[in-house]
Amino acid sequence: MATPNEIKLISGSSHPELTAKVAHWLGVEVAKTMSIPYSNQETSITIGESVRDEDVFILQTTAPGDVNDGLMEMLIMIHACRTASARRITAVIPNFPYARQDKKDKSRAPISARLVANMLQSSGCDHVITVDLHASQIQGFFSVPVDNLYGEPSVMKWVRENLDISNLVVVSPDAGGAKRATSMADRLDVPFALIHKERPRPNVVGRMVLVGNVKDKIAVLVDDMADTCGTLDKAATTLMDHGAKEVLAIVTHGILSGKAIEILNKSVLSKLVVTNSTPLGDKIERCPKLCVIDISRTLAEAIRRTHNGESVSYLFHHVPM
Repeated sequence: MATPNEIKLISGSSHPELTAKVAHWLGVEVAKTMSIPYSNQETSITIGESVRDEDVFILQTTAPGDVNDGLMEMLIMIHACRTASARRITAVIPNFPYARQDKKDKSRAPISARLVANMLQSSGCDHVITVDLHASQIQGFFSVPVDNLYGEPSVMKWVRENLDISNLVVVSPDAGGAKRATSMADRLDVPFALIHKERPRPNVVGRMVLVGNVKDKIAVLVDDMADTCGTLDKAATTLMDHGAKEVLAIVTHGILSGKAIEILNKSVLSKLVVTNSTPLGDKIERCPKLCVIDISRTLAEAIRRTHNGESVSYLFHHVPM
């Protein structure tokens, strides 16, 4: 792994636990920084050590209830490193902010993901590393390189170690996630099913229709994020109504905002498996159904390979050993 002072790893305030794990796998210390909110809620950032001509990696993710503050803090950190003559600045953003606002789906609607991409580049970002973008075309909003890592290898490893694959069916909770679910079903060599859902308005799920057979099988719902968990709750109920023996969900980003924990505890889901791409806080204690997959080693390996000029495509299909 990297030796000290080869890589400058800077942590935003959103998820210092993940940064500490990444630093452990890299064998480096997290750089000294200070983030102070002024009384008027402005953020003051101080980088406590030299980054001149260094390869800088800033890890900041989307924390529930703190999206805008976290985004602004990251932009200021990038700008601080740019004005301090860093050689290259890579933003490591496991859960990309505003990723769901990736298209103009109604009149006068913004494409906020494009705006975030523009702000990152304007602040001085040279490279972006993220995990399971909600829409992979967001990479096209950037004119700098973007490495979109996948949670699938870590998820596949967990499935093979914890579930009976011979009686498994992979289910996509909506048409948008069909590609993700079919990819996983093909690699596991198991059947695939799809739920068609109708949304009368954002974050509200209407009618659900199952396409496929789940009778007497363990149904695994696969998605990129769980926010309010309304979709997963209704999808799980639909699957149980169609004769599934057990239903569990695997998502990359466990945002779990609002009443998500209460909804999960009351749902028919036996487990919700998430990665630690976002901070979970006390949610693990509040929800016994939660199971966490650590992706810090994948992020660390992506950082190491980027620093050394090596290909990161190996990580698209493999968990680093």
